Amino acid sequence: MGRVVIAGGTGFLGQNLAKHLTELGWEVVVISRHGSGDHARWQHAVWDGRTVGDWVRNLDGATALVNLAGRTVDCIKTPAHCDEILRSRVESTEVLGRALRSVKTLPRVWVQMSTAHIYGDPPEVVCDEDSAYGWGLAPFVAREWEQAFAHAVSLLPMRQVILRTSFVLGKNGGALRRLGKLVRFGLGGTVAHGRQGISWIHERDMDRLFERAIANELMHGPYIATAPNPVSNAEFMREMRSALRVPIGLPAAAWMLRLTVPLLLRSDPDLALLGRYCVSRRLQEERFEFLYPDVRSALQNLYNS
Repeated sequence: MGRVVIAGGTGFLGQNLAKHLTELGWEVVVISRHGSGDHARWQHAVWDGRTVGDWVRNLDGATALVNLAGRTVDCIKTPAHCDEILRSRVESTEVLGRALRSVKTLPRVWVQMSTAHIYGDPPEVVCDEDSAYGWGLAPFVAREWEQAFAHAVSLLPMRQVILRTSFVLGKNGGALRRLGKLVRFGLGGTVAHGRQGISWIHERDMDRLFERAIANELMHGPYIATAPNPVSNAEFMREMRSALRVPIGLPAAAWMLRLTVPLLLRSDPDLALLGRYCVSRRLQEERFEFLYPDVRSALQNLYNS
């Protein structure tokens, strides 16, 4: 085992991955603006996400770099927040590229997070890695993010993997924790017409996919990090109620969410009102085996095991 550097690793995904890799025997260094959650198990270095500093020494001779840096999109989309969502992703990716050009021994692979939202919000089309990109803020940010990665890694002799991440299901972090509370309060009914797609992946499969991207020399280029069975919002909420043993869930009209979500949850109602159906053709071709290929088994595992 070698050293894995996780940039932007203090969030839900980063902490999960750091724990997973240390349990496998990897040395892990988390680079972030603030302290990491478990100093006893992995190292931590501080950066500002924009400038080269002492943190660069952790990249020299590392086995892999995993970049997760970026402001959360779970917020009201004010102009200032939109600007920060874009800049936090692009600038952190650019500075990693500059940092790598100063080390003596490059990591063998750079695993770059992106988002399945790059395909927009088509109401019925099932998207894979070859699908056309969508329109709107999130697809624009995703394209700029991946373009920054392509520029940062250009001419560097290292393997490159992009994981376009879907909705990662985890009991103790991410959006599912908030959603679970709403379901327990009886507010877990169908959202709007309920046909909007939800592409998702269990947190354990997400960790295993990161692990595979680090260790498998055959992985390269973009992959959609999603389970093979996307579902509609109506089906997802039904399975949530079943997993939490809540018999009823009040439905929510679109106008209700547009009024209440910004005021009460300080978030963007479009995160619930829009969606997409994604599958990964490349993971299917490479025979990646999901521990939780369907949403029922994933939610039952998270809430009843």
